[in-house]
Amino acid sequence: MDLTYTPEEEAFRAGLRDWLARVLPELPDRPAPDDWPGRRAYDTGWQRTLYDAGYGEVHWDASPTLRLIFLEETEKAGAPYVGANFVGLLHAGPTIAAEGTPEQRARWLPPVLRGDEVWCQGFSEPDAGSDLASLRTRACRDGDCYVVSGAKIWTSHAEVADWCELLVRTTPVSADVPKHRGITWLALPMDAAGVTVRPLRTLAGTTEFAEVFLDEVRVPVANRVGAQDDGWRVSMVTLSFERGTAFVGEVVACRRLLGELAARARANGSWDDAVLRRRIGRLSAEFTALWRLTQWNVSGARRTGGVPGTGGSVFKLRYSHARQELYEAAADVLGPDALDLDRPWVLERLSALSYTIAAGTSQIQRNIVAERVLGLPKGR
Repeated sequence: MDLTYTPEEEAFRAGLRDWLARVLPELPDRPAPDDWPGRRAYDTGWQRTLYDAGYGEVHWDASPTLRLIFLEETEKAGAPYVGANFVGLLHAGPTIAAEGTPEQRARWLPPVLRGDEVWCQGFSEPDAGSDLASLRTRACRDGDCYVVSGAKIWTSHAEVADWCELLVRTTPVSADVPKHRGITWLALPMDAAGVTVRPLRTLAGTTEFAEVFLDEVRVPVANRVGAQDDGWRVSMVTLSFERGTAFVGEVVACRRLLGELAARARANGSWDDAVLRRRIGRLSAEFTALWRLTQWNVSGARRTGGVPGTGGSVFKLRYSHARQELYEAAADVLGPDALDLDRPWVLERLSALSYTIAAGTSQIQRNIVAERVLGLPKGR
């Protein structure tokens, strides 16, 4: 593992810092949280700004180390997050870059990098969440198209998406076809006939998730990434990005929040509580370790063509619980204000509850670590 940076990488960091210092003060105000068309325009506008400055392709064409530096510095500077197009930039895009044909990469990657098109993820179903291989959305081959029928749930930003990375079953489960086989990865145009989107309201009152209903939707065979029935393997590439690198900026944000938390505790007197001080100190060590684990994962990705390995599951497992502990500590510092939903920390505390479920539950991550890292036998 090499945690040092080359002179060229440090030069990239310095140039990025200078550029952020010039550009960020000129950005318009962020739209209201429930203004999804406005948020899409804001987020894709920022992506276009990155693209025009030569930073748009950092997500895929740069080395894993440069991506790490980019995410670290933009988060430290308070730059906009990828937002409504996080699936395109952090999940679907890297998957297509790794698994797609030259024609598919040419069609779908440039519009994402320019901020022209937004993607959502159609993996989970009402009866297939953690057990993703139990998905039932079916796709039947009809000439040059697949005819797709079924339903997806927890589809982030489906209401403003142009495309969906969609998992479908192309071969039914049988004695000869286990449920992990017979799955295919498709790129679904969200404006296709037969697609219906119904937003879901979260505990925090937001609607970034949706149900998606598919009624005999025709998807061209040319939109298939990977071979038919090989979608499980392709989806594991997607999930390796989701677990391995998509949370990098959030680790930086959590480390920054710890500093704000300590300052707030000193200001309101709660810093006098030795138990709270120890708690914040332990969390600081925890997120420092998570950052080092991120660097370790990036070093490993250098040897695998940029695709994160099983270290992403180790990271995601610990990060999701540490994030919840962080916001529980924040609630102790806020006191009665922890019940005020207008405070950003409070909304983040509610959001943190989802992290042990999103991108694969903690139980799934433990299974992956047990089987692929520790070499334990598969559970029955």
